[in-house]
Amino acid sequence: MSSRRSQRDAARVVREQLARERRRRRTIWVSAAAVAVLVIAGLIGWGVWSSQRSDSFTTPPGANAPGTGIVTGGGPVTVDVYEDFLCPACNQFEQSSGATLEQLASENKAKVVYHPVAYLNRFSTTEYSTRSSAASGCAAVGGKFREYAKALFAKQPPEGSAGLSDDELVDIGVGVGLDRGSFGGCVKEGTYKTWTEHVTEEASRSDVTGTPTILVNGQPLADRTPQGLTAAVAAAGK
Repeated sequence: MSSRRSQRDAARVVREQLARERRRRRTIWVSAAAVAVLVIAGLIGWGVWSSQRSDSFTTPPGANAPGTGIVTGGGPVTVDVYEDFLCPACNQFEQSSGATLEQLASENKAKVVYHPVAYLNRFSTTEYSTRSSAASGCAAVGGKFREYAKALFAKQPPEGSAGLSDDELVDIGVGVGLDRGSFGGCVKEGTYKTWTEHVTEEASRSDVTGTPTILVNGQPLADRTPQGLTAAVAAAGK
């Protein structure tokens, strides 16, 4: 009798152990399936977000096909200018060689692509780099991108400041001949902030790490003087 009871007890223990093992395996499979579902959902969500992010920017008139810059001129040599309107060195380049770029474009010796990036937001308490770049997109709508860019550099605020207000950005546009109503609305609505994000992200992906960066047919310009710029374009056009 005692032996049969011991056998029954042993069998019960085994059954309980097997039941616990089945429950453990079932829990593992359910957990694994849940994790897989979350991973798949996350990948799908990321893909949707990524595609929407890359396709959701508004491109201003005069931009190149990828929407990464405003084009002037149509020469055989491409000059890419990556600039930040808060960047003092960009201002210096504009003052020294901006007119040379315009001349090369007007003489159809170069196609100049201006990429107004927002690399220096950390040096402004109001994301001035983004706001000024977006405002330049609004200026492109009125056909005054270059005029506006030059005026922005002429009134460049110091790094570490709040930068110019939106009202001041609008006033600068009016000063170069833009309509206060349409241009002002564009600036204050931030119409081209998504474009600025796109320009900045694509510049970073292209390994542009600082401003100004000047590329002549994809090669960095070492001599940024008017003479160096002219010589580089002439050499690239041969």
